[in-house]
Parts: sequence; structure tokens; C-alpha cells
Amino acid sequence: MEKLFKLLVVPIVMVPLAYLAIIWNHLPEQVPVHFGIDGKPDRIGDKNELLTSIFVLAVISFLMWLALVNIHRLDPKRYAAENQKRMQRLGFGLTVFMAAISCMIIYSASNSNSGNSVSWILALIGLLFAFIGNYMPNIKPNYFAGFRLPWTLENEDNWKKTHALVGRLWFPGGLIIAAVCLFLPARFAFYFFMAVMLVITLVPVIFSYRYYQKQKNTTNNHP
Repeated sequence: MEKLFKLLVVPIVMVPLAYLAIIWNHLPEQVPVHFGIDGKPDRIGDKNELLTSIFVLAVISFLMWLALVNIHRLDPKRYAAENQKRMQRLGFGLTVFMAAISCMIIYSASNSNSGNSVSWILALIGLLFAFIGNYMPNIKPNYFAGFRLPWTLENEDNWKKTHALVGRLWFPGGLIIAAVCLFLPARFAFYFFMAVMLVITLVPVIFSYRYYQKQKNTTNNHP
């Protein structure tokens, strides 16, 4: 499976650029390059600026995949080898989602009247968090991916419990974001997205810190 991922990753990274090349001659010289939270374009730019943005996203996507599949070579944590396959699959999934989001950006720029484009992009990001959440409980301690807080890196039990909680929050939270944002106007979809993201991000941080404090107090009380 990992060999298949390696074969597919470059074509997937190139999909948005191919899509843009196909519609390039049909694009006006000036296209929307930024949208407000209401889904309406708030900045117009040259279509070359759109090309630059999509190219940069493609490069970032490929470098992100390259970093994840090679983390085991750099990570001094003892679980580096165990994380290798998980990181490869996670990297491939992230590449697919980045390509999908880039294609949605191109579609939004070429169809400036599509008022729900922001909602679709937020829904895609929600699916991305659901995908990552599905992997979180299985990621072993490392210095590069996951909730890399000082107290999770310091204590393996803290890491395990925190990432189990992240998985329980991010998977359903991402699915809820995806489902709800599709049916809300862009502005309300953005507010809903930010509210859910705040909850599913802060709760694990608070839990992890409180668990650290509890362990610390227990250790101090039992010399």
C-alpha cells in the first residue's frame, strides 16, 4: 500500500494545476483571489496570482508529505519505526485533502457567483480534521506530529490519554463541521466552524495540562 501511495502522491499533487491549466483560457484576466466570510469576493487580482497560489499550495502539500514519510529518520523517540506507516498514510490523506481544497479554490475563483464556496471549503477542512482524528489515538509519542505539548512529550501516559481524547473529539467534530457547514450560509458556516474548532482544540489542551498537574501532585504527595 505504501508503494501505491508513493506512486499516486505526485499525480494527486498535480491535479489542481492540471485543473487550472484546463480552464486557464476560459478565465478572465482578473479573477477573485480572496473571499470574505460571507462567501463574496473581496479582492480581485490577476489570474497569474491564482496560479502562483495554487503552485505554492502544491509545493507545500508535497513537502508536507515528504516530511511525514521521513519523520522516522529524524525522530529520536523510540516509537519512530512504529509511526512510519501511520505517518505515510496520514501524509497521503493530507495530500488528497490539500488537492481537494485547492480545486475548490480554483472553482470559487472561476465561479465568483457561487456563494456557498466558502461553506464547501470549510466542510472539506472539517473532513480533514475527522480524518486526522481517526489517526490520533494510534500515533505514538514523537516530536513532529500530534499534540506536542511539553507535558505530553514528557509523559507517555499523558500523550496516550490526550490523543485518545483528541480522536474522540476531532472525528465526530470534523464530521459535524462538514455536515452543518454545507447547509449554512457562508458567514454562519464560518462562525460555526470557528466555534467547534475552538472547543475541539482547547479541551484536549486543558485536559492534558490538568492530567499533568494531577500526576505532579500525586508524585509530590508520595515521595
